[in-house]
Amino acid sequence: MMFLQMPPARCIPIFCVFSLFLVGKAARYEPDWASLDTRPLPKWYDEAKIGIFIHWGVFSVPSFGQFSEWFWYWWRSARRAEHVAFMKKNYPPDFKYTDFANDFHAEFFNPDAWADIFKASGARYVVFTSKHHEGFTNWPSAVSWNWNSVDVGPHRNLVGELAAAVRKKSLRLGLYHSLYEWYHPLYLMDKASGFKSQYFVAMKTLPELVDLVMTYKPDLIWSDGDWEAEDTYWNATHFLAWLYNDSPIKDEVITNDRWGKSCHCKHGGYYNCDDRYSPSTIPDHKWEKCQSIDTHSWGYRREMMLKELMNLPSIIKDMVTVVSMGGNYLLNIGPMSNGMIAPVFEERLRGLGAWLDINGEAIYASNVWRVQTENGTVDFRYTARNGTVYAIFFGDFPFILKLTTPKTSVATKVTLLDYPDKPLKWAPLTQSAGLLILMPVMPPSPGNSWTLKLEGVA
Repeated sequence: MMFLQMPPARCIPIFCVFSLFLVGKAARYEPDWASLDTRPLPKWYDEAKIGIFIHWGVFSVPSFGQFSEWFWYWWRSARRAEHVAFMKKNYPPDFKYTDFANDFHAEFFNPDAWADIFKASGARYVVFTSKHHEGFTNWPSAVSWNWNSVDVGPHRNLVGELAAAVRKKSLRLGLYHSLYEWYHPLYLMDKASGFKSQYFVAMKTLPELVDLVMTYKPDLIWSDGDWEAEDTYWNATHFLAWLYNDSPIKDEVITNDRWGKSCHCKHGGYYNCDDRYSPSTIPDHKWEKCQSIDTHSWGYRREMMLKELMNLPSIIKDMVTVVSMGGNYLLNIGPMSNGMIAPVFEERLRGLGAWLDINGEAIYASNVWRVQTENGTVDFRYTARNGTVYAIFFGDFPFILKLTTPKTSVATKVTLLDYPDKPLKWAPLTQSAGLLILMPVMPPSPGNSWTLKLEGVA
């Protein structure tokens, strides 16, 4: 066991073994950020634009309080008054958090039904919680005995079942994985040493990550729980070098930037930076905003109220804004412990999909245009694709629409994606730029937004 005391910057044995197979191969990524950050992002991710995030675990049983996925921490460590009172009112004094796993039945979990909703949402990838900070694994992890979804609770391989279902719908599979666990003894031991030892990394984190890669071959790894220790403690660069060089998913896999407390917005395949990341200017690196429909929590909350949820117009506007600035949009839901997705979440997802059925050509595989919005009485966001510009607008539908930015020509053609076969009448606003568009009479839009397709503009 002495190898676990080595300085964190060196590889631990599991990746030293992998390195024996690397000799003599060209164009390899070295286990350092200077090399890893040169890896091109597989193009499927930027083209996909929209994903669904799913937070599901033992925390879905109490399903209480703000950020309900942190229930164990709020109750045990933070001692939040509302969580202490909740437990005192509803459970006996000797009740332990681990006892909640016995009530995590997932009896109505139908992975095919979930996948049908995700497909209908217009999302192109799904990111599922394989393990949150509580440490409970939603697959039969060999290093999480009796604290996984096969040994206790559902007695089902939730990761495996959902992976098969989403792939049947031709959706990409992403797996969220928390590097750390609040109360795992080995992690607490490493933490007490100032992260000079790596017992937890060698015996828990890396074996789990390798198992997920080899067993489920995810298209995306959404790492989290990294903020207490540097990437050298997590041996992140050694894992990523193996992932990019020799794993079975080396050519297609995408990773984020949560691999150590100094990595956010600096290193990784794409940047999350912070939850609900909303940059004011276009980042110089591919990025993603994760946003929960329930603005108070990622996990399901039994006490959530309608006014605390994003409505469909706000979801669409948020998504379009992100895409117009070069980002991807990862929209979160928290299923109930019984495996049901709340009807209000399903309604939002299907509504988003219905909007994308009409307006998706302005979103999928789109690019950032030279401007993202413009000042005026109508709120716009611009995207571009294959030489065509799209102007997505929100709010009341106008009779005459004014755009000041596009530069028109004799070849300019304007259509509304709701009625693509009927070109709209327009006139130039000035000699240099802009146009006035005569709009048709339109019925109300559930998403309160529409898309103009502008061909032959610059």
